[in-house]
Amino acid sequence: MGMDDEVELEGPPAFTYGQKVISRKHIRNDGTFPGKEIGEVLIKKGEKGVVTSIGTFLQRFYIYGVDFYERGFVVGMKGKELEPAPEEGVAVPEPQVNHG
Repeated sequence: MGMDDEVELEGPPAFTYGQKVISRKHIRNDGTFPGKEIGEVLIKKGEKGVVTSIGTFLQRFYIYGVDFYERGFVVGMKGKELEPAPEEGVAVPEPQVNHG
């Protein structure tokens, strides 16, 4: 089986309810989003959202309902279109520089 033949449902979902995520790419309306033209950009790469539902598609893929709260849209996305958002409020250590 190639990558396109992968069955995600053989493992657990990559994301959980309430998890903050970021879109890895621009998402266009494929005709399933009402009130928007086919091909219209719904979500831009880098926009943040929250997983509000987890479903399946074609008995192969998880589909994550993601609330992109700044846009006011809930969009169904595949796991490969998402990445976990970094934790807010977590201090990232400064790189150590050796001056000696």
